[in-house]
Amino acid sequence: MRGLDRDALWKNIALPVVAPAALRSGLRIVDRFRPDVVLGMGGYVMAPAVAAARLRRIPYVLHEKDVRPGLATRFFARGAAVVCTTLPGTEARLRTKRVELTGVPLREGFQPRIPNVPPRRLLITGGSQGARHINEAVWGALDELLRRFAEVVHVAGKQGAEGVRSYARPGYRGLEFTGDMPQLMAEADLVVSRAGVGTIAEISAVGLPMVLVPGTFGGGHQEENANAMVDAGAAVRIGDADLDPESLVAALDSLTPDKLRAMAKASAASGRHDAAKRVLKVLHDVVGT
Repeated sequence: MRGLDRDALWKNIALPVVAPAALRSGLRIVDRFRPDVVLGMGGYVMAPAVAAARLRRIPYVLHEKDVRPGLATRFFARGAAVVCTTLPGTEARLRTKRVELTGVPLREGFQPRIPNVPPRRLLITGGSQGARHINEAVWGALDELLRRFAEVVHVAGKQGAEGVRSYARPGYRGLEFTGDMPQLMAEADLVVSRAGVGTIAEISAVGLPMVLVPGTFGGGHQEENANAMVDAGAAVRIGDADLDPESLVAALDSLTPDKLRAMAKASAASGRHDAAKRVLKVLHDVVGT
């Protein structure tokens, strides 16, 4: 299956061939496996299996990660037994009343904790690929950050490999990549991050205050994710266009001890470290087991 490209329409020329072939494959799998329920985890890739479930009158459950539902979720929501959501606000954008706020299932290791106030360790991440703009702001503000924090841990991504090496100094722990984000979260007291829903879910599962710099790609869906956490009281936001070393330091300096404690409490209240169990319960309820 492939997605609908709304920016370059000519790239969709193969869809009339690809989509029916994908649906036939979905039907073969469903007919062979004969599931009691189908779980669609969002995105265009779920469409053939969910469409097959609908055609075979098999109940299906959807899971939407972003505040703004994707095209596939919106298309299939009306017939879903339940739509599981990750952040508040998604339910108002769906044409169904059968919505359950479950959070997004996470890998193991993200455990709730009470961060230090004032914060000693600052964790900065641009997501799985890193974020060049965040990297540049961090390196430009690094001296100021090291005056304020005992340790700055910075996951810079592959694109930040050279900077990680060139800015190496005591107190700065620069990483190109990490496979142990649960451990970094367990050590951090405050997080600066893009506003991808997976990262937000990990931060809030631990209960850490966050400074979010939403990316402008993908139609701006990260803006809405960030706004949901700001509205919940768990985060402050810096617009990507406004991000520079000075604005980063100013945002961190604005976080008083009382505000940090309130943000940590709101983050923990938003977190769902048991999201996988919540989704599983929805599936059992739909099947009646």
